[in-house]
Amino acid sequence: MVEGYLAALNAHDADAVAACVAEDFVNEHTSSMGHSRRGRAEYRAALTGFLENFGDLRYVPECFLVDGETAAVPYVMTFLMRSAEDRPVRVRGVFVFTVADGLITRRTDYWDSGEVQRQLT
Repeated sequence: MVEGYLAALNAHDADAVAACVAEDFVNEHTSSMGHSRRGRAEYRAALTGFLENFGDLRYVPECFLVDGETAAVPYVMTFLMRSAEDRPVRVRGVFVFTVADGLITRRTDYWDSGEVQRQLT
């Protein structure tokens, strides 16, 4: 499920991304620049703008660490920040997913928003 979710993000397919998450999905961002969302509908509504602003978005997982219903995925994310004149950004982070009944119920995202700001200034 997690690999399919990341593939949908890399394909910039908002509907396919949303189809991977549960109705009561929680998307928690630990970074000050991140925006947490609750529920599939709220998450889906935000995906279009996110995918438009993060041009050529690509998540490259470094590995998958799985323990029961939990998966941790360190990643490298690259994109062109459309709202900053297509400036390229590369940032490392870690997703922690919880999966139940074949759907992602929670995604906690750990990344350094200061690194993003540094690359855009």
